[in-house]
Amino acid sequence: MKVDWAALGAVFGVSLAVVLGLVLLFSVALRALSAREAERERGGSAVLPTAAAAVCLLACVTVVLHGIYLIVAG
Repeated sequence: MKVDWAALGAVFGVSLAVVLGLVLLFSVALRALSAREAERERGGSAVLPTAAAAVCLLACVTVVLHGIYLIVAG
């Protein structure tokens, strides 16, 4: 049995990049939700933090669903 180390390294690298990106997106969404609450307490407009959180969470869902699609279709 021969292991294709280059392919294994490429899969590892892409997986690591996607996971780190997903964690970053989710962290930004949580930070935006915190900013929204802080803005509400001050009585200001919370439209921008809410929109940022929604975009980040939508991106997270899209990445997860695409990963599931790749697993099921493959």
